[in-house]
Amino acid sequence: MSVAAFPRVWLAPMGGEAACAPLVASVCNAGGLGWLGGAYMAPAKLAQTIDAIRASTSQPFGVNLFCPQPWARDAQREAVFAAALAPFHAALGLPPPAVPAQCEEDFEAQLAVLIERRVPWVGFTFGDPGAGRVGALHAAGAQVVGTATNVPEALQLATSGCDVLVAQGAEAGAHRGSFLGPRDAGLVSTLALVPQVVDAVVVPVVAAGGIADARGVAAAQVLGASAAAVGTAFLLADECPISPAYRAALEAGAAHETVLTAAFSGRWARGLGNRFTQATDALVARGDLPDFPIPNAMTRPLRQAAGQTGDAGALSLWAGQALPLARRAPAAHIVRRLAAGWKGD
Repeated sequence: MSVAAFPRVWLAPMGGEAACAPLVASVCNAGGLGWLGGAYMAPAKLAQTIDAIRASTSQPFGVNLFCPQPWARDAQREAVFAAALAPFHAALGLPPPAVPAQCEEDFEAQLAVLIERRVPWVGFTFGDPGAGRVGALHAAGAQVVGTATNVPEALQLATSGCDVLVAQGAEAGAHRGSFLGPRDAGLVSTLALVPQVVDAVVVPVVAAGGIADARGVAAAQVLGASAAAVGTAFLLADECPISPAYRAALEAGAAHETVLTAAFSGRWARGLGNRFTQATDALVARGDLPDFPIPNAMTRPLRQAAGQTGDAGALSLWAGQALPLARRAPAAHIVRRLAAGWKGD
């Protein structure tokens, strides 16, 4: 596709409490490409949110989903993880931790919503959607985006027909999109990853990870990217509905380094370290976590309660390494500030 067919600044598809229609629409209305992180939304909620985005903007937008992951129950690991969660539950007055009846949303039902609603941009993280799904989305008029953290992933996604690839560098906040090779194979920096992916595929590449101001966008362009995806900077947007405790932790934590942890969800993700990550470091190091998405489902009550009570020590404080560059502002202002780094259009 033509690289002139989409904006140069993308809102990264942030899920959970950051996922909302007002932020996506505000980015679109300011000239960016807004993305909704829809992986944790039930199909009905996903449809409602898509409708709300359309009610607030006439511009194209995207929705991102998690590719299905193979997983299995393991009673021993679940018991060990529940024991690690128990003190946090007790401190917040929650019932003992347990594996809920449903650990993840129905991916195929979510995908059906995107096709039925004819979402203009559809993205995937954690894997390759496959040529069949890509073809169905193309038939519905969608542009399809895959997420790669190394060159082999990029090549596989391109073979399946993805129109655009996001090259997610190790600096990026929240979950790693890796799906081929060991964890460290997906920890290539944005500076090294983007030109390698650009050279390996013929589709446009979007740079992600460590970009939070105009200088980062300018660097992405020099590296050969066709756009820059930004998440952490938009966590401080006025329209972003994260809890006050999360927002305060981000603003106070700008002087601290981020950490990689799998303790909240079972998959590696980057954020600020806190009491929970410190308490689970040994458990993660031993590799004793249940399969994703079981930990994510088990920690949801804790994270929700921590957000409501203002306990940032038990929250998943996802953030990338460019957090110190983020500033509180309306989303439109952030888009304009970022877009100033792109030259030549």
